[in-house]
Amino acid sequence: MKIIGKILLFGGGLLVLLLLLSTIYHTFQLRIEAKKYPPLGKLVNIEGNNIHVYSAGQGDNTLVFLAGSGTSSPTLDFKPLWEKLSDQYRITVVEKAGYGWSETSISSRDIDTILKETRQALKLAGEKDPYILVPHSMSGLEAIYWAQNYPDEVKAIVGLDMVIPDVYLSTSFELPSKSELYLMYFISRIGLSRFMGRDALEENIPLLKSEELLEEDKERLIALFYKSSLTRNMLNEIDNVRNNARKVKENGNPINIPMYLFIAEESKATIIPEWEEKLTNYILEIEHGKYKLFDSGHYIHHEKSDLIAKEIKYFLKEININ
Repeated sequence: MKIIGKILLFGGGLLVLLLLLSTIYHTFQLRIEAKKYPPLGKLVNIEGNNIHVYSAGQGDNTLVFLAGSGTSSPTLDFKPLWEKLSDQYRITVVEKAGYGWSETSISSRDIDTILKETRQALKLAGEKDPYILVPHSMSGLEAIYWAQNYPDEVKAIVGLDMVIPDVYLSTSFELPSKSELYLMYFISRIGLSRFMGRDALEENIPLLKSEELLEEDKERLIALFYKSSLTRNMLNEIDNVRNNARKVKENGNPINIPMYLFIAEESKATIIPEWEEKLTNYILEIEHGKYKLFDSGHYIHHEKSDLIAKEIKYFLKEININ
């Protein structure tokens, strides 16, 4: 028994040492990567926290891209789509606290705080409303809430398989288990994700297989995955998601804001079975609302960027936004 105890003690000590070495190596690499891959856009300071805002293109109308939950590099994640729109419009990507090149924050992740920070970041970056909001997934809540509370700042909403409140309030929707989330958080914070093979990286970052990104962009993607994968702010957003959905639901639908939803059919298998039904019923209540179904996964702007870019241009002409 004494021998077994010593073996366990030695094994435990060795494990702690390896985890410590991984953390030290991870911290060292983050500093190197921060110098090698500086932010592509502007860093604006909101209550002592740096938020990254990337802008490109010219035009009288500004499309504001809002990332879905857990997207470690929103600027590059949206690039296959915004690159096809920046010839005609001003495009802006706001990276929330804990996303991309933005710093993590201790601020609450309730919907009011999230929206307040996004609006402040845009103003500090020199962008002017009204905007065309382009939310993916969870950011659909923020876009709808924005239109509810500040309709003069929103010309239209173009949803990239975006969430509506009824999705998170559905009995079919299940939040990830906290134990699983915190294990993944621990793994990313101490740098164990750095020891993934290429196949595992491509599974977590599908854009690594894309032909639309430069190799340097793919290197940035990997560096930002190590930096901003499942951050504290992302965990807090998940904790707040149902309360945020209830608050947005209580305010009703912004029926006077033109809205075009691009819906991924595969999401009914990966998120909730009623995905397509709920989104199509929602858009029918919008006065100038339309939708288009795509045979694709949830990151619809990766797989269908050409078609979506064309449809956005047609839609904005339809509602007299040129």
